[in-house]
Amino acid sequence: MAMISVNNLTFGWEGMAENVFEEVSFLLDTDWRTGLIGRNGRGKTTLLRLLAETGGPARSPGLSPRLTHGGVITSPAGFRYFPYDIQDETQNTLAVVDAVCPDYEFWELCRELNLLDVPEDGLFRPFHSLSPGERTRVLLATLFLGRGDFVLLDEPTNHLDAEGKRLVVDYLRGKKGFLIVSHDRAVLDDVCDHILSIGKTDVEVVHGNYSLWAQEKQKRDNRNISENERLEKDIRKLQTAARRTADWSDQVEQSKYGSGPVNRGFIGHKAAKLMKRSKNMETRRKDAIEKKKGLLKDLERTGELKISPLIHHASRLVEIHDLHMDFLPDKTFQLLVCKGERVALTGGNGTGKSSLIKAIAGELVPCAGLMKIAGGLLISYVPQLTPDLSGSVYQFAEEAGIPLTRFLTILIYLGVERTSFDMDLSRLSDGQKRKVMIARS
Repeated sequence: MAMISVNNLTFGWEGMAENVFEEVSFLLDTDWRTGLIGRNGRGKTTLLRLLAETGGPARSPGLSPRLTHGGVITSPAGFRYFPYDIQDETQNTLAVVDAVCPDYEFWELCRELNLLDVPEDGLFRPFHSLSPGERTRVLLATLFLGRGDFVLLDEPTNHLDAEGKRLVVDYLRGKKGFLIVSHDRAVLDDVCDHILSIGKTDVEVVHGNYSLWAQEKQKRDNRNISENERLEKDIRKLQTAARRTADWSDQVEQSKYGSGPVNRGFIGHKAAKLMKRSKNMETRRKDAIEKKKGLLKDLERTGELKISPLIHHASRLVEIHDLHMDFLPDKTFQLLVCKGERVALTGGNGTGKSSLIKAIAGELVPCAGLMKIAGGLLISYVPQLTPDLSGSVYQFAEEAGIPLTRFLTILIYLGVERTSFDMDLSRLSDGQKRKVMIARS
């Protein structure tokens, strides 16, 4: 048993108004299977990379020298980072393995690949010729060959079909000593024995899987909501009293200018005393209000997002008959999408799901057959892979020709902080970029 220690970690991207982390501290056991969770943009991938760059035989994509951070990260183990950056995917898979983990026994590699159902002959094929799922499983097997190293996994089940995900989950259940980022709750429940949660204002480590953490968080949030309501009620009362005191002081001051004979000296002296008293009371009340505001728990708040598609006159929006794709000569696609329907397109990796979506969206896909799109139908497409984005959200909205106010409102409903609006979109996390694309759609 050994501990990875993070003490007073402070980190911020250049140009950001607020730091990603502010004096964050926590401990992780190198034997734990820890799930790293938090909303998009909270710094999950950044934390993995900060860990990966600290000493030892770390293998990571590295960080820009423009980044600044403070604090101390210590670890008795080296770190290995997934996804590993493959410089040349045309080389044989065995050469990729050698680059990722130079010190290993071949029989150990074969054992790990067998656990992940990767055929041994795949080692002698070009890496790019493997399916996306096979590439993921080869890299996972390779990373866990590092004796004593702590593995950092950033969304290892992304783009895997159900069978590929099952193989990876079963494999990780038999391992220990890793930190995994995943938005798949089932994966976190199946493989994790601890949860590291990055919240809006704090970081916590709890024992248990995601469901246990979620149950405890819901109980805590319910208590905080009740406490918030009580504190906000107290604040409103104090604010009302402060306004009443200020009005009273102003009335006394104005009374020395009334009609008829007035002892302005006496009233002025009395008004000054009352003014001083009222100002002292006002100051005390303002201090009390600020203290109570500081007690309010910082809950995650999101609005209700409503999808309002345009009304179209046709009942049949998309019809596909006998569609063949060049790279899937033995497969024929038939599809009918009617107005008001919500259709889930499922299937294994490489079965043509994304290509079919792209064809419907009007992209050039090598295929033949009959496709009918209702006349005048507007189709909005959110790609599977996050595109490169740049500029501010304001520039993005202008270039996309979409109403700015509604666009920003939807981003807020999706949990994108207002502080991100002035940032260059290239600085956002992949999850935040995906939300930008969804809000645009």
